[in-house]
Amino acid sequence: MTFPQKDRRLVRKEYTAKTGKEPERIRLGNGFVDDFIFENQQAADIPINALRVIFNIIATISSEQFRPEDRPQQLSLFEEDFETENNIFTSMKIRNLKVSPSGSSKHVIAAYEFLARFRMGWYTSLNSNGKEIRTFGGLLSTPSYEHRGYTSFLISSYWLKKLIVIPEYNYVLYNLVYNIRNNKHIIFAIWLSKIPPTGTVLKLSTLNRKFGLNYKTANDLCFKFLKSVRLNLDRFNSLSFHFKYKGDMISIIPYTTDAVPEKKMGLDKSPIDITGRLRYFRKRYGLREDEMLQFAYQYKNILQTRELIEKAFSELIRTSRLKGKSSTEFQGRGFLIEIQENIIKLYRESKIGKLLPNGYPVIL
Repeated sequence: MTFPQKDRRLVRKEYTAKTGKEPERIRLGNGFVDDFIFENQQAADIPINALRVIFNIIATISSEQFRPEDRPQQLSLFEEDFETENNIFTSMKIRNLKVSPSGSSKHVIAAYEFLARFRMGWYTSLNSNGKEIRTFGGLLSTPSYEHRGYTSFLISSYWLKKLIVIPEYNYVLYNLVYNIRNNKHIIFAIWLSKIPPTGTVLKLSTLNRKFGLNYKTANDLCFKFLKSVRLNLDRFNSLSFHFKYKGDMISIIPYTTDAVPEKKMGLDKSPIDITGRLRYFRKRYGLREDEMLQFAYQYKNILQTRELIEKAFSELIRTSRLKGKSSTEFQGRGFLIEIQENIIKLYRESKIGKLLPNGYPVIL
């Protein structure tokens, strides 16, 4: 098999990391998480400064991320730009202080060296016409450290597609990589965002292997690792978890926290964010397709109802916490019933509700 020369690179687009207000959260595509961070179901030992590079890459391209089923034309445009020839790249420039807030050039250089070498190899993807596109490198290539405060580098079309075209994704808080210094805790938070709201049960050996640990007993893993992870996520993340064990089986059940109020994680204005929010409700609260029909219609198409649903949801979070419960204890129709009851209550407290007490929206 003949491959194109590695040094023949075509650069099709340039990005520079934005300055000013940072995003509250970023979208990590499941394909990227599975192939880059958790290859073969095992977490890579990615240093904290390298994780900051990854988070800033995603923050820089966030406005171009899309789900192909929502924007099929955008997928065609991406393929025209990046999947017509081998070894097509985009260039990017990130401020060094984003990687090392202390200003250590040694830390910045080490982070880029790691990402240039990590998972380096030939990668092949298929465009929608069935054509094979080959690229060589790691997540990034040819980093160039600039003393003016930036580092520039190339990203191959293969990894760029994993970051931009995101059929399935989960939100992760951008500031995690600045608030938490332990890289394993951050990678655990990324994994936690993917598990079902009802939780999961794993063997001691599976958790050891997944996160590169070596605990002899489930008790040790729970109280020497999971406990410290939970303390960090309780403080700095919007999602944390309960844990318990029996024998060598360890249960992990996610719950939302007060680190970022639910209302701040809520309503976005663009259609894709509305779609993402509905997907969040469906996955987190176990809603079937038939249960989603009326709920999704009201949420998508009627702004006032959408705002009322978000208020009702915030009320459910608040009352659940007061009772020492997780809102995820309400699943499927039970969740919709709770939201509907809160909608009725909130509606009847409004001016229009006092005039027309039965004019509240119905979501089930």
